[in-house]
Amino acid sequence: MGRRKGLPIHGWLILDKPQFMTSTHVLNKVKRIFNAAKAGHAGTLDPLATGVLPIAFGEATKTIPHAVDGAKHYRFKVQWGVETDTDDSEGKPVHSSDARPERTAIEAALEAFRGEIMQTPPRYSAIKIEGERAYDLAREGEDFEIAARPVTVKRLEIVECNAKDECVFEAECGKGTYVRALARDLGRVLGCHGHVTELRRTGVGSFLESSAVTLDTLEAASAKEENSREALMAHVMPVQSALDGIPALAIDTSDASMLRRGKSIILRGRDAPIHSGMIYATTRGKLVALGEVSKGELRPSRVFNIPL
Repeated sequence: MGRRKGLPIHGWLILDKPQFMTSTHVLNKVKRIFNAAKAGHAGTLDPLATGVLPIAFGEATKTIPHAVDGAKHYRFKVQWGVETDTDDSEGKPVHSSDARPERTAIEAALEAFRGEIMQTPPRYSAIKIEGERAYDLAREGEDFEIAARPVTVKRLEIVECNAKDECVFEAECGKGTYVRALARDLGRVLGCHGHVTELRRTGVGSFLESSAVTLDTLEAASAKEENSREALMAHVMPVQSALDGIPALAIDTSDASMLRRGKSIILRGRDAPIHSGMIYATTRGKLVALGEVSKGELRPSRVFNIPL
C-alpha cells in the first residue's frame, strides 16, 4: 500500500506552542491532527519557549519568507547571577556573580541594546558553522567561534523587577535576533551575568497571541465525533494572512488563469492600481499570485494553486 498523502489544506494556523516541545515536534503533531499533506512553520522557537508559532499549510508555505521577515514580539524573564552555556535555564552554569543590578542601572544599560546592534548568536543555536549546526558542534564539545552579526531591536523595555534576582522584559526584534543573547550580553554589561528562565513569543508580524490556539484545543476538536473537521478548519486563516502590508488587488477568473500560467496581465479601468511595486492578486477571496506592478502591468513572481 502507498503512503497516505493527507488532505490538501491551504492556510495559516497560529499555534500557541507549549513549553518543552521542539517546534518540529509541534509541527508534526499539528500536521497529524489536520491530516495535512504539507505543512511548515515560520520561525523556530526553543523548547523552553512558548507562544506564537505560525504554521503554514499547503500553498501557504510559499509565503513563509514573508512571515519570517516580520517583527517578532517577546516577553521574557531574566535571572541574574548566573550565565549558562545555553543562555537559558536548560544549560549548565559557566559564570556566576553575587552582584545584582539596580533597576536604574538596567534601564541605563538597555539603550545600548536598541536599534541596530552587533550580536553573537548563542552557541546552542541553529546557526551553521561550515555546514554544521552550532548546537550539534556544542553538544559534541567542539571548539568553534560564531561571528557577531547585525540585528535590529526596535523595542526593549522592563516590564517588572519585583525580585532582586530577576526581571521581566518585552522586546520587538527583527529577523535573526536571539533573545537569549540579549539576556547574556545584558548580564555581562551589568557585571552580574544572566540567563533566560521564561520566554514567550507574543507576535510574528501580523500574527498575534490573541489569535493563537493551543494544541490541547486542536486535539479536543479532532476527537469530536461530529463536525471535527469544521471545528479544526475554523482556526485556519487565509493564505494571504502572511502578506500584511502588501496591497491586494481583486481580479477576475480569466486574469487569474493567466497569472497562474506565469503570464503577465494588463491592469485597466478605474480599479487599476496607480502605484508600482509588489501586490498580491485574489479571486473570490483566494490568493492567486504575488508580483510586481510596473507601467500598468502585473508580472507574477510567485503563483498559488489554491482551488477557487
